[in-house]
Amino acid sequence: MDINSMYIAVVLNSTIRLMTPILFVALGSALCNRVFIFNIGLEGMMLTGAFFAIVANHYTGSVVLSLLAAMISSMLVAWVAGIFMVKFKGAMLVVGVSINVLMLGLTTFLMQILFGVKGAYVSNDLVSLPKVNVDFLAGAPFFQTLFGSLTYLDYFAFVVAIILYFYLFRTVSGFRLRSVGLNKIASESLGIKAERIQIATITFSGLLSGLGGSLLTMGGVTMFAQNITSGRGFIALAAGTLGSAHPLGVVLSSSFFGLAQSIGNTMQNTAVSSQLAMATPYAATILALALYNYLQIKRGANLDQ
Repeated sequence: MDINSMYIAVVLNSTIRLMTPILFVALGSALCNRVFIFNIGLEGMMLTGAFFAIVANHYTGSVVLSLLAAMISSMLVAWVAGIFMVKFKGAMLVVGVSINVLMLGLTTFLMQILFGVKGAYVSNDLVSLPKVNVDFLAGAPFFQTLFGSLTYLDYFAFVVAIILYFYLFRTVSGFRLRSVGLNKIASESLGIKAERIQIATITFSGLLSGLGGSLLTMGGVTMFAQNITSGRGFIALAAGTLGSAHPLGVVLSSSFFGLAQSIGNTMQNTAVSSQLAMATPYAATILALALYNYLQIKRGANLDQ
């Protein structure tokens, strides 16, 4: 395999395209962690956004309405999950798994009802997300390849990360949100509506998950396939943890998983077993979490000494 600057540019471009859906969901996970919510239902929320983006796309042919459908549907699912987790004190793990299983079955069922197909829905009438024109970089082939084929939503993912950083650490509202996760009882004693903030945060994580899902179905090949998320919600959950629930840290952890997926895709064009190549991002997730937990345990032991 000839590795040159253009090959590196292709891999980096693939990394960005693969990481941004994860980044949106991981930012939602990070916000949930900040309010002491373990939102394992992100996979189901992402799948919801992916499906209803294509539904709206099929009936309207509008990118804007497709994105709105993705966000609203995921927010609705997230709001229901938030009610059960916060108001009804339901076990977060149980609620999250229920959301994932429910939405996997529901999207599969609705795909057969609405589109009359099983497995996957593809149509030439579907409209993809518009790509950013980088023809002005024609004189720099490396950068033209690096930033080519990216949608506006890909760039927006990084903008959201920066906005959330300033919100969490530079605003009073962000401080109140973080205080709920640090000590819910103490924050309530100061008049902060902790449960309202938790539910709002979970709902907003649904909005971000919807954007991540729409990137899966409209960013590259415009289509919907059964279980198209394929565990990306869980990878995003890991990215939120590895990034220490910090928006900028989440960007780095998401880029790591995006690179792992890009390498896995590249390996499929080599003599490496296709099954091994497909398992690369999931193996990277397990190894990264194991290393993170080891470092956290070691750090705790050092502090106790």
